[in-house]
Amino acid sequence: QVQLVESGGGLVQAGGSLRLSCAASGTIFRVNTMAWYRQPPGKQRELVATITTGGETNYADSAKGRFTVSRDNAKNSMYLQMNSLKPEDTAAYYCHAVVAVVDDGRWYSYWGQGTQVTVSS
Repeated sequence: QVQLVESGGGLVQAGGSLRLSCAASGTIFRVNTMAWYRQPPGKQRELVATITTGGETNYADSAKGRFTVSRDNAKNSMYLQMNSLKPEDTAAYYCHAVVAVVDDGRWYSYWGQGTQVTVSS
């Protein structure tokens, strides 16, 4: 069993910053690509940023220049530093990871429960 737990969400004023964390725990052999998604109220879930084991990153256009994704492979953790936040960044933010439970070549997809980010104008 693998669990992903996000933390760091909250209420912030426009222009402020937040740092989200995601920690993977449980029976883990290796964590592959990790990603942050978000789901604004009444909208579909969308990709925010991805990061590979080697540290290669990719961002949605809305996040470029303001958000920075990073990870600590030794801790099976991922972070999202969000600066210059805007009201339109308000959403539930979800952590996603592709995980190998044992060394058998099979990978599984896991989601966290989400953490709410609310940006006031």
